Amino acid sequence: MMMSLFSMFDPTAFFMLPLNWMIMSLSLIFMPIPFWKTNSRLLILIHIMIKFLNKEFKAMFTKKILIKGTTILPCSLFILIMMNNLSSNFPYTFCSSAHLSFSLSLSLPIWMSIMLFYWTTITNSMFTHLVPSGTPSILMPLMVLIEMISNLIRPMALAVRLSANLIAGHLLMALLGNTFNPSSYFWLIILMLQTLFLMFELMVALIQSYVFSVLMTLYSSEMT
Repeated sequence: MMMSLFSMFDPTAFFMLPLNWMIMSLSLIFMPIPFWKTNSRLLILIHIMIKFLNKEFKAMFTKKILIKGTTILPCSLFILIMMNNLSSNFPYTFCSSAHLSFSLSLSLPIWMSIMLFYWTTITNSMFTHLVPSGTPSILMPLMVLIEMISNLIRPMALAVRLSANLIAGHLLMALLGNTFNPSSYFWLIILMLQTLFLMFELMVALIQSYVFSVLMTLYSSEMT
């Protein structure tokens, strides 16, 4: 039973082509170039969302590192994760966001590039963050070790948080789907629960993409 549930997360290949992972490029198919030229309701909604995110991320960055175009990275990260999370709720689709190979490939390179940029440009400020003010001299080596470990764990925690939430939601949806039986007396209640949980999963897909991009921005901005 457990193997049948977790088998929906197994990637497959056809003629040596990873067809499941190609779902990450579906946004390029669903949103061609003419889509961005026509003034549709969906495009207006996306513009409002991007303006809101730009304002939110701009407030998180300090003026020391805030330059024109700084918020492009977290906004693009939010849209990429949101498209993958939302597309995984459709039938016969592959949830790429539920794999650590996907989430770690987003969090680790971004986090490492931010750390390398900070250590090469504001080295003194990075050293001061390793030892909080007021720390006794005898505890300074221990605090340096703790701060370094916490910095290394942050991208892994972001990746695990994203994957674990999506895995849990899809497993609950699969369990509810297995209990659905039209010949039973409780089929209407189960159908209503499935519909409500699907709406909840759509909200989780949006929230997790927002949380991932916001925490990445907060972790990078608090180092300055």
